[in-house]
Amino acid sequence: MPPRSTRPLDNLDDDNYPAYTMGRAAEMLGTTPAFLRALDDHRLITPLRSEGGHRRYTRYQLRIAARARQLVDAGTQIEAACRIINLENQLEQAQHLNEQLHTHNTTP
Repeated sequence: MPPRSTRPLDNLDDDNYPAYTMGRAAEMLGTTPAFLRALDDHRLITPLRSEGGHRRYTRYQLRIAARARQLVDAGTQIEAACRIINLENQLEQAQHLNEQLHTHNTTP
């Protein structure tokens, strides 16, 4: 019996593995494929493409799309929702960098 590869199981835990088709992603989010295409058009998420050219989404991208849907459902225009999410991500990165610098500067 050949040795078992751990690679497929690793992909199950990988937030950046493009495991979801557009249809499945839309179903999971309770939205339409057109909404996901709009997020791609506004460059909020850029799905990877299969060899056949079909969009494939990661779990990380689905979380971003879910946040966009939350904002749009609350009445925010999609363009503004994409900008808000980009600014939220920039703020989170800046706060993380600030924490790292603070920790580095206070370490004896």
